[in-house]
Amino acid sequence: MALAHENFAPPISLDGARKVRGNLTQARIRWMIFAIVLGFALVSARLVQLGMVVPDSTIEGQARDLITATRPPILDRNGLEMAVDIRVPSLFAEPRRIIDVEEAVQKLRTVIPDLDEKWLRDRLTGDKGFVWLKRELSPSIQERVMRLGIPGIDFITESKRFYPGMAEASHVLGSTNIDNQGIAGIERHMDGENVALLQELGLARGNALTPVELSIDMRAQHVMHEQLMDAMTRYQAIAAAGIMLDVHTGEVIALASVPDFNPNDPASALVKDSFNRITAGIFEPGSIFKTVTIAGALDSGAVSVSDQFDARFGVRFGRFTIDDFHGKHRILSLPEVYKYSSNIGTIRIMQAMGKEPYRQFLSTMGFDQRVPFELPEMRLPTVPKQLSEVGAATASFGHGLSVSPLHMAVAYAAFVNGGNYVPPTLYKRDLGEAESLYRRVLQPSTSDALRYLMRLNALEGSGSQMNKEALGYRVGGKTGTAEKVVDGRYSSSKVTNFFASAFPLDNPRYAMVIMVDEPKAENPQSGTTAGWNAGTVTGRIVQRVAPMLGIAPDFSEALDQALKPAGVY
Repeated sequence: MALAHENFAPPISLDGARKVRGNLTQARIRWMIFAIVLGFALVSARLVQLGMVVPDSTIEGQARDLITATRPPILDRNGLEMAVDIRVPSLFAEPRRIIDVEEAVQKLRTVIPDLDEKWLRDRLTGDKGFVWLKRELSPSIQERVMRLGIPGIDFITESKRFYPGMAEASHVLGSTNIDNQGIAGIERHMDGENVALLQELGLARGNALTPVELSIDMRAQHVMHEQLMDAMTRYQAIAAAGIMLDVHTGEVIALASVPDFNPNDPASALVKDSFNRITAGIFEPGSIFKTVTIAGALDSGAVSVSDQFDARFGVRFGRFTIDDFHGKHRILSLPEVYKYSSNIGTIRIMQAMGKEPYRQFLSTMGFDQRVPFELPEMRLPTVPKQLSEVGAATASFGHGLSVSPLHMAVAYAAFVNGGNYVPPTLYKRDLGEAESLYRRVLQPSTSDALRYLMRLNALEGSGSQMNKEALGYRVGGKTGTAEKVVDGRYSSSKVTNFFASAFPLDNPRYAMVIMVDEPKAENPQSGTTAGWNAGTVTGRIVQRVAPMLGIAPDFSEALDQALKPAGVY
């Protein structure tokens, strides 16, 4: 019995062992499940944490969408590219991902040695998300840096503005900063319109925007820029500037001012005297303002083209006497007052009109406010609100007030287009749109008389040197030589010269103002009067540009005779 009992015991022990192993297995499974659940919980918690973190979408405070956004191409009126975007790589770092700062510094300087070692070490140290290291690099530099294999170093592709014409239209286009934002010229104006909004919304990133078409004709722009540069050399002037616009639509065909700058290097705009003299400069216009005075007097009915004026003696104001530069000192007809540029005769014409109506006419022509125009570089003119007797007298021949060349160009356009003030523009504008903006400032008959006077001055007066340069293109205009104020007094040795013109005067299409600042005499005969510098520059520009603009030469004297008003002999 004892043996049988011993033989019965083992099955009971084996069954207990199985139960123990089963319990252990179940415990292990439970621990495994717990571990898996805990792992998923930790991962889920981390994902939730990461989801709650706002990602760093900026580089040193600048939104990456803005940095990578494109700007629309800028085209001239014929489709020629004036400004385009090119894609360039820029190097940045994520300091919190840098493993070995010193190694990164040494490796980067083998490819980009101009990076300052201390500066670079400071940039790579810390926990910032993004810092710029070097912007606008070449693709070859990008490839060499990438081969270094430095963690936390990467590139972003930026848009860089490129101006194929270099300096030729710099004052029209302006420039952009390193973040591709407009800082001057039409580029800045565009940002104030819709480009900035597109960038902010991210719609411009990687997308081709509709090109912006300007009114500028780069053929005419090239000629004007070239001739202004030549004028600075030829007449040893400190500056020169010019603007040409369509008299019917107000479209600016060419606008240049030298010294200028290279918009591909925006820092060059900081060079002294490289500002835009057409819009951001105001000057005493001198005798080109006599056209304004005569226009107002004719339109008011106070005088007529057939009237005569006593220019035998100077006009006295107290102890001062205003005389003519090369006076005839006789009775002058109104056309003679104009072609001989008589100060005395012009004062008599203004006085016939009256100083209060004359001052009101200056407001009508917009001389006491900024010209409505797209360029942000503008200055407010200085025209006295009220004119004394002597103030009105000096203003009548362009002294004692200062306006921009743009003011004068817009005024001359109205003088020859039938009497309509047209706001100028740098964008393409058709005639229908322009006509909706017309503001009548003169009667058509006054405009006809002014066209005759301007052509007469080219044929027989101070514009004759200009006319020799542009024979056949029926150009007419007025010279202006304004003495500059030096130490509170007018200086006869430092002058600013102007020539305001329009062509062809038998069917006016374009108005132009050319300025040459502080010219020297080209030869003993010429002196420094405007006819010999600003006038001849005008003639050379017209001679080259007119055929480009579809104006054929015509030497028929009948065209000039047809401009003469009735009653003028």
